[in-house]
Amino acid sequence: MTPSRSEILVVTTDRVATREIAEVLGLVRGSTVRAKHIGSDIVASLRNLVGGEVREYAQLLAAAREQALDRILEDARRLGADAVVGARMQTSTIGQQASEVVFYGTAVRLVPC
Repeated sequence: MTPSRSEILVVTTDRVATREIAEVLGLVRGSTVRAKHIGSDIVASLRNLVGGEVREYAQLLAAAREQALDRILEDARRLGADAVVGARMQTSTIGQQASEVVFYGTAVRLVPC
């Protein structure tokens, strides 16, 4: 049986507390590249003049993080993982108009409880 998204544990630690790793399945990753919308960019530029949170960009990056997380979980599910340990997230800028969000970690199977 393949675990669902809610059944795959993602932790930043190298092990899962109270659980033993039975098998290391390998590197898993999920990424997405998002570009700014010209309308959002104009509103964000205006917001930049007065200060405060740039909600348009915050929403864009939040959606990108969720999509990248969904993709790492898909990769882990494909391998039959119970968990992803050592999970990390990284962002980078591609040109002036796009940002990349990457999640990566190690897919593992846990010893059954």
